[in-house]
Amino acid sequence: MSARLRIVTDRAAVAGAPPPTADRPHEEPLHEEPGPGAARCLGLYAKLAAGVTVVTARGADGPLGMTVSAVTSLSARPPLLLACLRDGSRTLAAVRGRRVFAVHLLREEQRELAGRFASPTTTAAERFAGTDTRQVLGVPVLAGALAWSVCLTEDVRRYGDHHLVVGRVAAVHVGGGRPLLWHDRRFGALTEPVPDAAG
Repeated sequence: MSARLRIVTDRAAVAGAPPPTADRPHEEPLHEEPGPGAARCLGLYAKLAAGVTVVTARGADGPLGMTVSAVTSLSARPPLLLACLRDGSRTLAAVRGRRVFAVHLLREEQRELAGRFASPTTTAAERFAGTDTRQVLGVPVLAGALAWSVCLTEDVRRYGDHHLVVGRVAAVHVGGGRPLLWHDRRFGALTEPVPDAAG
């Protein structure tokens, strides 16, 4: 299986979609609609509950990293993760250039760390200051995360103001504890006990 994203461009390939005809060669009426404003869309996105992650990479001048809430599993065979990184970020540039990055799932106790890596005014050096790291496949890995993986960059594609980054999992560690969550523009945590797991 190819790890590259496949984009369906032919409406006839979509189940139930009628094939194009001469009178309407590739009619896509929804694409012509202006749609809701950005503020309304952001209000919708804010209702999506997500685990909080930090993505790190090795830049030309040292380690780089950013907080990311849009990370998901993509495939088990082969093992692939998908992360959405903001267009123009230095971390994204390093992920594209070095072709390797790390994804850390944060614990509920790591709110300060998440805020530090999300702050637009905090330098790369300040983000990593006082945080234990080690190198795995040349990438800085943060100590104390709920789980982490180091991924080889398989594909990067731009959609709007973000890029979809597909990474093949090359190293992984899973610890125990409770995840840090992001919902309605604030941090949260699970209320039910979570069994410890290690791997």
